[in-house]
Amino acid sequence: MKRLQVENLAIRFGGVSALDGVTFTVEPGEIFAIIGPNGAGKSTIFNLVSRLYQPSQGRISYGDDDLGRYETHQLAALGIARTFQNIELFENASVLDNLLVGRHRLTRRNLLREMVFPRSVREDEHRQRLAVERIIDLLELEALRYELIRDLPYGARKNVEIARALCAEPTLLLLDEPASGLNPEETDDLGFWLDDIRAELGVTMVMVEHDMGLVNRMADRVLALHNGRTLALGTPQEVRANKEVQTAYLGSAP
Repeated sequence: MKRLQVENLAIRFGGVSALDGVTFTVEPGEIFAIIGPNGAGKSTIFNLVSRLYQPSQGRISYGDDDLGRYETHQLAALGIARTFQNIELFENASVLDNLLVGRHRLTRRNLLREMVFPRSVREDEHRQRLAVERIIDLLELEALRYELIRDLPYGARKNVEIARALCAEPTLLLLDEPASGLNPEETDDLGFWLDDIRAELGVTMVMVEHDMGLVNRMADRVLALHNGRTLALGTPQEVRANKEVQTAYLGSAP
């Protein structure tokens, strides 16, 4: 099991410091939440872990791997997958086809063999389909299997994006505002699925989230940010009771 370690992380855009010396560790099997007001640096951390940004200072490692040595497209092979605030799916493809895309890194490809289509290729396709069906069952997407993404409501699309990330068999899943745009019932369902993802797949999860009800219910530990700096790190109860967190969120501590 791998541990995510973020050490003294900082990034500057021109003269603006988006993150300043942020340090935290995510233990294997944990659900770790990052919270803070808009502009606090939450999604910036995800973009740094995902190698979309290059840090000005600091180090990010996953297990024995220094992520600074890898390109974005190489992270899936390390067991890292991500969802986005703005849903990134193939609108004109079915749910099933979108999930099969998530199996790309685990599929053996050879153009000549696929043209001949021998038994080994058929067996590999069967294995990929079975893996996708397991995720469909886990997130209760059976009725949507052949629906086009463009025809789905927003909440269902959010679930499909999580499902596609899981099809890559990650050990670390970065969830960028998974409850954004969901109604209370859909958010409750999301909480149950996060429990199932951890229990059945053993996936470590880091989520950026504004819904404090979901954070308090699901997170083992919480990192609170403000203006790119760490305000508090601890259990949801500890962070909620922190005076600096209360001031950052409410304007004054009660």
